Amino acid sequence: MEVRPNKSEELFLTLAYNRFYDLFDEIMKDDFWGKDDWYRFSRVSNIFSVYAEILSYEPFKYVLDTLKIQRPPMESEIGGSLFKFIRNVIAHFPIFEKWNDVWVSKELVNWQKEGLTIDRFLKKFSGHEPVKYRFWEADKKQMTYITIMFPHQYHSNKIFLNDILSEKDGVKFSLIMMRQILNTQVESVEEKA
Repeated sequence: MEVRPNKSEELFLTLAYNRFYDLFDEIMKDDFWGKDDWYRFSRVSNIFSVYAEILSYEPFKYVLDTLKIQRPPMESEIGGSLFKFIRNVIAHFPIFEKWNDVWVSKELVNWQKEGLTIDRFLKKFSGHEPVKYRFWEADKKQMTYITIMFPHQYHSNKIFLNDILSEKDGVKFSLIMMRQILNTQVESVEEKA
């Protein structure tokens, strides 16, 4: 029986987790949100990409399956499908320079081939009821409430990313949820000097 993680997985996971935590720390700071649009967008794009790559590590399939049973409705779908959808939109359509400009439509999504990941997500979740969440920022002693809005329809209409998830509060919520999911596989965390 193979021990997990093996040496290659451990190397990748160490590098990816370190990158995720570094980006997390930067993005969660108040001064990050005062930086220019392109800088913020590139950092947020990067953390969604890192997270999506880490999720390809097999044990996370079981983590997301467990969330379906043990956590509130839609948490597994948000932590898995929605965050991968966002990563895929940003990665496959690198034509936008800021969060609020990112959009897709059925024609754009299927420009190459129908039935791929983004198309499947939009077909499955269009028309879904909004999902409400809240998150606590202990350092600010602040509770923030957000609503994830799924598109009403998926046709030729433009579906803007910021209509699904707002940039600042939506991204901060996403990162907190990502970190909770990723931390399920962490044995220990060493603080940097």
